[in-house]
Amino acid sequence: MKRKIAWALAMCLVGTAAATPDSLRHSRMDSVQHVAEVEVLGRHPIATEQTLRGAELQALSTTSVADALKYFAGVQIKDMGGLGGLKTINVRSMGAQHVGVFVDGIRLSNAQNGTVDLGKFSLSSMESVSLYNANKLDPCQSATEYASGATVYLRTRRPTSDSLSVQLRRASFGTYMGKLNAQFAHGGWSGFVDGEYCRSAGDYPFRYHTQYEDTVGHRQGSDIRYGRIEGALFKGGFSSHIYYYDSERGCPGGIVRRLSDKYVNMGREWDHDFFLQAAYSHELSARHRLKVNARYANEYLRYTTDFPENQNTARVNNHYRQEELYGALCYGYTPWAWLTLSASYDVRWSKLQADLKHFDNVFRLDQKQVVAAQMNLEGVQAAASLLHQRLSDETFAHAGAADPLDRWTPSVSLAYTLAGLTMRAWYKRIFRAPTLNDLYYTQVGNRNLQPEYTRQWNLGLEYHWASSHVSALSSHISFDLQADAYRNDIENRIVCLPMKGTYTWTMTNYGLTVCHGLNATAQLRWQRGPWQAALLSSATWQRDLNRSDPDDDDSYDRPICYSPTLSFTLTAVAQWHTLTLTVSHIHVGERTWSYADPDDVLPPYDNTDLKLSYSLPAAVCRHMPLNSVGLCLELCDIFDKQYEHVPRYPMPGRNYRLTLSLGL
Repeated sequence: MKRKIAWALAMCLVGTAAATPDSLRHSRMDSVQHVAEVEVLGRHPIATEQTLRGAELQALSTTSVADALKYFAGVQIKDMGGLGGLKTINVRSMGAQHVGVFVDGIRLSNAQNGTVDLGKFSLSSMESVSLYNANKLDPCQSATEYASGATVYLRTRRPTSDSLSVQLRRASFGTYMGKLNAQFAHGGWSGFVDGEYCRSAGDYPFRYHTQYEDTVGHRQGSDIRYGRIEGALFKGGFSSHIYYYDSERGCPGGIVRRLSDKYVNMGREWDHDFFLQAAYSHELSARHRLKVNARYANEYLRYTTDFPENQNTARVNNHYRQEELYGALCYGYTPWAWLTLSASYDVRWSKLQADLKHFDNVFRLDQKQVVAAQMNLEGVQAAASLLHQRLSDETFAHAGAADPLDRWTPSVSLAYTLAGLTMRAWYKRIFRAPTLNDLYYTQVGNRNLQPEYTRQWNLGLEYHWASSHVSALSSHISFDLQADAYRNDIENRIVCLPMKGTYTWTMTNYGLTVCHGLNATAQLRWQRGPWQAALLSSATWQRDLNRSDPDDDDSYDRPICYSPTLSFTLTAVAQWHTLTLTVSHIHVGERTWSYADPDDVLPPYDNTDLKLSYSLPAAVCRHMPLNSVGLCLELCDIFDKQYEHVPRYPMPGRNYRLTLSLGL
C-alpha cells in the first residue's frame, strides 16, 4: 500500500510505522530539521510491532536503549536506580529471560543468567529500536529469531556521508559525559566509530516515607564509571559490528532505616564486555536468498561485597568469565511472488568459568533449526513456523550435567488488510531453557529443572489514515491506531524457594500464571509549513494472576509481583523550524511485591519529562568553522515524584541534563 507522508524527524512514533528514509537520518543533533515531501511504501506486519527511529528517539528524554523501550505498550523496565543500576525488560509479564535482544539481526546472549543489561547500549549509534510480539517475519532469518516470547531489535545506523560530531554533557549528581562519533561512506563502503566516556557520583537525595519510618539521605555507593567504543562496517549485503564496554559501578543496596548513609560499600561490580559479529546476505537469484551470521563474545564480571564496613552482609569476591561462539546459515526460497519458504540452522557454544566453591567449568551447546512459510495474497497474510531446539551441557563436576533438552515448538499467524485496516491473530508456543546459574550455581542450582513454557494468543487490529494532499504550504494530518488483546499462560516457572529450611534455597519449577491484557497505541500527527506537532500515546491494561496452587489462599488468583494492572504513556512534540519542545508523561499503577501482607504494594507513580532542543540554522553554520551546533536541555521527573521499581531502591527525583552537540 502506497502512502504519501511528510515526516518530521521530531515525531517519535510509538507503534507500527514506515521506515524513515536514509536521506533524513543525517542529523545526529538533538534538534531536528524541516524535510520535504517523502513517498514511503507502507507494509502491515502480522506481528505486533512498535518502533522508534533515528532522530525520532532524540525527541524523547533518553540516554540508553532501556529509556526508549519504556515508552512501548506492554513493557516494564526493572531499574535499580541511577546510571549504574541494572536495567532489564519485561514484556507482557513474561520475564526478562523470555525477551530476545538483537543487534543487526544477531542475538545478544548471556548463558549465565539469561538477561541483557540494556543500560550498556547507547542510542547514539542506533537507527531504530523495535519491539515485536510473536515473530518478526522476513524472507530469510535465523532460527534464533523465532526462539523468544518477544524480541527487541536494535538496528545500527548506515551512514551515507562523511561526518564527525562531538557531544558534551553535564548532568545532575556529578555526572559528566563525552561522546565522539565519526562516520564515512566511500566506494560502496560505509561505517562508523562511536565512543563514549561517562562518570557519575550517583549520590542523589531521597526520602523514604512509610507508615512506620521516615528516612532522608543520599544514595551511597551508586557511582559509575564506564567507557564504550564500538564500530561498524557495511557494504551491500555485508554488515559487521565490534563492541567493547568497560565499567566499574557501585551496588548501593536497599534503603535501611536510619542506617542508609552508613552502608557506604554494599557491593561493587566490574564489567568487561566484548563482541565481534558479522552477517552477509545475498540473493542468489530472484527466487533464492542466502544469509550467514557469525558472532564471538567474551564477557568478564567481578562482584564483591568484601568490605570492612559490611558487618551484616556475606562477604564475597566472585569472578565470572563467559565465552561464546555463534553461527547461523539461513536459506529463503520464493517459488511464487506470494509465497516464501525458509529454513535455518543455528549453533551456539558457550563456556562459563567461575571461582565459586564447588563450581566447575560448564560448556553448553545450543542448536536450533526452523522451517517457516509466509504468504501474502490479495490482502491476506499468513505465516507458520516449526522450531526445533536441542541443548546439551557438559561439566566435570561431581554431580554431573543436566539431561539434554530436546523440544519442538510451533507458531502461526494470520492477517487481513482492507482500506487501511488490518486485522490479525497469532498463536505461539515457546520456552526458555534454564540458565547455567539456574542449573549449576553453588548450593542453589538444580540440575533437574524443566524448561519454562509460554503459550501466547493474540487478537489485534491496526488502522492508518492520512490526508491525501501533501505540500509545503498546506496542512497534513495523519492518524495511526493499534490495539491488541492477548493471553499468556506460563507453565513450570523457574523460581527460587526455601526447600530445606529458611536458609537453604533451591531453584525449582513451580506454578502456572495466566495473564490477560490489552495493549493500545495511538498517534496523531500534524504539519503546516515550519510547524510540526505530534500527540502520541500507549496504554496497557492487564491482569497477571498466580494460578499455581488452589490450596494456597495467600497467593492463588492474586496478581504476580511487580505486575501493574494499568500503565500508560503520553508524549507531545511541537517543532518550529529547528526549535523542538517535547513533554512526555508515564504512569504506572500499583504493584504487589510480596504475598506476606496484602498491604505490601508499591504505590502508583507518575513521571513527567521535558526536553527543549535547538540547533543553529544551516545558513548561520555556513559562516562558522563548525557544520552544526545544537543545545539541548532535559528536565527529568520535573515534579520530583520519587518512586521505586523495586522496594527500598528509590529512583532519582528531579534532575537535569544539558548537552552541547558540535558537528565538525
